[in-house]
Parts: sequence; structure tokens; C-alpha cells
Amino acid sequence: MATKHGPEPDEQRPTTVDTLSVTALRPPAPERAPDAAPKAADQDETVPAQRHVPKHAAKEPGEITPAGEAPAATAADVLQSRPSRLEGLLVWLRRPAGRTAGAGLAIALLLGAAFAAGRYLVPAVAKPQAGGSAPPPTATPGGIETGEAPAPMPPASSFSPPAGTRERPADVLAAWAGPRAVKLNIPPVAMQAYGYAELITARTTPGCKLTWTTLAGIAKIESDHGRTNGSLVQEDGKSVPPIIGPPLDGQSDRKAIRDTDGGTIDTDKTWDRAVGPMQFLPSTWKQFGVDADADGVTDVNDIDDAALTAAAYLCANGRDLSTLEGWNAAIHAYNIPEEYRTAVFNATNDYGRRDRTG
Repeated sequence: MATKHGPEPDEQRPTTVDTLSVTALRPPAPERAPDAAPKAADQDETVPAQRHVPKHAAKEPGEITPAGEAPAATAADVLQSRPSRLEGLLVWLRRPAGRTAGAGLAIALLLGAAFAAGRYLVPAVAKPQAGGSAPPPTATPGGIETGEAPAPMPPASSFSPPAGTRERPADVLAAWAGPRAVKLNIPPVAMQAYGYAELITARTTPGCKLTWTTLAGIAKIESDHGRTNGSLVQEDGKSVPPIIGPPLDGQSDRKAIRDTDGGTIDTDKTWDRAVGPMQFLPSTWKQFGVDADADGVTDVNDIDDAALTAAAYLCANGRDLSTLEGWNAAIHAYNIPEEYRTAVFNATNDYGRRDRTG
């Protein structure tokens, strides 16, 4: 940090003192009385000039005055010649009229101060804070930071694992997903699943224009990428133990949805529950579920299957997620509350911004 230095002292310069010119005053001659004797012809009628003495040049008491000059006024003489305005005010305030006026002035000042506090201080404190639950900006999703897209893969007729990979097709994105997983605090397996779902969707539903950041934003809000309630995402993509939400029994602002799967997916035979890292209802999963890792099972607790199923659900009905209307409609289809859309928007934008910077 640069240190500020004060200005260098000014060089000594000769100072000048203004002098006041002496003005000769010639007052009118007094009228003579009729019987007054005329003055001698050689008598001078000129009045000696009176020198104006500025206050800073007043002579100290006892200083000898040159002959022919009037005695200089002292500082005490100047102060005594003019009564102090402050002393006059104090004398006036001691009188009954002054005391009454002073009390009225004090009340007026207090009322003015109270008005100023109410007019300027209170609104500043009461102003709502920015951020928090504020709605997202009204820009199109094209303005959302989408992050770097995964590298395109060669076309494939099925979801069979590519040569040289392990059991999961998404392993082909290990090099792309690894650094991002560390930077964004997302499990590497989940990061691969989001990128793989974007690639497959771009091939099967090109008009949707889905990005991995939207899937990551939803997963962050729904289950912290399969890590909520003590669960962990395994190398095969499964969350252990399974993530099962509260019963949709109409309590605590939850919807009331009776069981639709006999408890085979959510383990509840009375009420439906949201299940897995992307929190699908059993009825939705039965309609849209996809086997993304080619293991022969559509597993709602598997991040690969859940991410690609979420992509298919978001892109349904011809939605274009690169438009404001399409993106909002997709998120509202996933969950209705406006607060939910705001949370997903913020998470999506945060992942995209952080992926492109730093």
C-alpha cells in the first residue's frame, strides 16, 4: 500500500504588511459669536490630521505617544467602548420575556430534530435489504452463467459404456468433471452425471438447450447432490442410504398425495414421498425414468439415472430452456413455489459463474 505524504513545508517568503493612508479631516469651522474677537491673520485654522490606528497596531498601556499625536486606544478601551453582544443577550435572557422566548426556541429546536430523525433516519433503517428472497433478474436464461460445456462425445446408438471406461458411460467425462468437482464442491460422480445428461439431451432433444448447470442447481436445492441427511454418493452413482423425503400428507404446507406405487419406490404405502438425489415422486419416475448407466435398472437413487430423467422431464412439451418462458416453465413444473425457482436460479448462476472464473 502506498503511504501518503503531506505537502512539503512552504519556503520562507517575505511577507508584506498593508499600510493605511492617513486621511486629513477638515470639519466645518464653528460659527463665531458676534462679540468674538477675530483671530490673528497669522493663526493657522488647519485641524491636525487624526491618524486611524488599526486594532492590531494599538499601543500597549503606558507606551509613550509621540508629540502631536492623539493617544492610541488600548485593547481594553476598544472592548469597553462597545458592549458585548453576548453579554447583552445574556442580560435579555434573564428577563421574563427572554426566558419565555428561550424556552419556546428550545422546544422548536427539539421538534425540528425529531422531524429530521423521522424523515431521514427511519426510512434508511426500514429499507429492505437486497438479495435474500428477492426474485431473480428478468434476463433470459441465456444471460445465466452456464459454465463450460462438456466435450461432445461420438454418436452412440445406446447407452453402453464406451471402450476403456468402467461400468458407467459417464466415466468418459472424468477429465472434464474432475477439476470442476473440486472447484464447485460437487461429488465427481454427480458432476459426470450432469455433463453426460447435457450431452445426451443435446443429441436426443436439441431444441431444449439444457445445460448441466441447471441440473446441478436443482440437485443442490433438492439434496445437496445426493449428500443430504448423511447420505453419500458412491462410485457407482448410488446415494447410500437412499434419500426419502417426508410424507406428502398435507401437513406443514406439504401437498396431500396418496400412495401411487404401493410403497415399492418410496417405502410408504399410505402417502407418496419424493425419492433420490433429484427428489422424484413415484408417479413421475414411473413415467419418465431412464436407465442412464445401462445396468438394466432405472434406479431413482442413482445419480446417473436421476440426472438424465430430470433432463427428460425438464425438456418435455417442447420447452426451450434458453428462453425465459421455457426455463421458468421447466422449473415450475419441477416445483411450483416462486421461492424454489429463485433458489434454483441462484444456484445455477453461481455454478456457471464459478466454473468460468477463477
